[in-house]
Amino acid sequence: MEMLGQINRKTEVGTLDITMAKATLNLKNDDRFVADYEDEARIEGQGFYRLAKVYYDKSDLRKAEEFFIKSLERTEFPRDAFAMFKIHGFLIRIYSESLQEAKAEHHIQSSEILLEKLANAIGTLNAEYFYNQGVVNTYRGDFREARKNFTLTYKKAQEEHEPELVAKSIYALAINYQNTGEHELALTYLRQLEELLYILKKDYLKGSMYILYGHVYAALGNLVESSNSYEKAIKTLQGKTSWNLYSYILLYKGIVFKKLGEFNKSLLFFNLAQTSIDESVFKRLSEKIKQEVNDVNDSSVDLYLDRHNRLIHEKTLGTIDFKHRFVLLEILFLLARNSGAYYNKDDLAKLIWKDEYNPLIHDKLIYTSVSRLRKLIEPKGIERKYIIRGKDGYTFNPLVKARFHKESEASQQKTIANVEISSPV
Repeated sequence: MEMLGQINRKTEVGTLDITMAKATLNLKNDDRFVADYEDEARIEGQGFYRLAKVYYDKSDLRKAEEFFIKSLERTEFPRDAFAMFKIHGFLIRIYSESLQEAKAEHHIQSSEILLEKLANAIGTLNAEYFYNQGVVNTYRGDFREARKNFTLTYKKAQEEHEPELVAKSIYALAINYQNTGEHELALTYLRQLEELLYILKKDYLKGSMYILYGHVYAALGNLVESSNSYEKAIKTLQGKTSWNLYSYILLYKGIVFKKLGEFNKSLLFFNLAQTSIDESVFKRLSEKIKQEVNDVNDSSVDLYLDRHNRLIHEKTLGTIDFKHRFVLLEILFLLARNSGAYYNKDDLAKLIWKDEYNPLIHDKLIYTSVSRLRKLIEPKGIERKYIIRGKDGYTFNPLVKARFHKESEASQQKTIANVEISSPV
């Protein structure tokens, strides 16, 4: 990379940008992007990096993108290799959020090439190398291989006395287990990280930790703790004056209220999240919000059925947990999805128990199961509201307002690079 003194001053870099970039070097110095004050081009690069992070925290992703690119242009391999990884990571998150898949893919490929070059350039592969290897594997969705890298990072970072990298590796392992649906293990690592962050002052990582806590508790059905964790995330990130995750947390809070069946509150949070963002930039978030609003567009339903989380919300009874009531849940969904259609004992034996009807086996089994189901979902003191028995069998009352929770397309669709903006770089 040429020195700034060798660069014609009539370049695309304006005087104001250079001044601002150098001024930001007076900000906190907690990154590995350490200044070499004999190299003015590198100093500019550091300044642009600092500016980019400020804009990133303030949710101005367009400006953040501009200055991250300017910073990247002033890096030099192998001296700035790990700084280059970080900048690529920020850009991947920005392009993931704005749904620019081609640009995200470009920086993922650049990270992979950089990783190969670095392996040949350094004699010993250190903790930071393995951490970035794990990140690249995560971009590609290879969570099992990423887990091996993050585990090795954790061990090496301890040996190298790198507490911040230890913390990042623990967070990476927690989110890795969350990605693979192993929520209890994710919770174990989060608790370990929380203990470490009592000592380390890493507010963005702490805020991200609380967000992940919220996700894990929600997946485990502990919605009260999930909501509390999101509140902690907001308070932590407010202290850091970081606002790029605020709208996401509003979305997550809305989802918790939706799962609790408190649809009016959920819509309030979704609307707050939507009005607090620039939809042309936060495209991914905007799509998620719209899908959730469509899912809860009728808050007057009598029965809300969430098969994924095995939760049923009845208008007067509240939320009913079906996690260990598999047969009852299957009966309810069979009847509710085919409202008005009657199912006799022969039908139920075949569709629920996958067996040929035998009165000696199934008569009592069906009667007992339907009775237990009614006790769970039917409001007390009134006639049967949901499950009606007739001469042709059982049916779900077609006059009832029932709504089925749809797994958001946002959670089903491929996440670009398998990262969210909330993931620390």
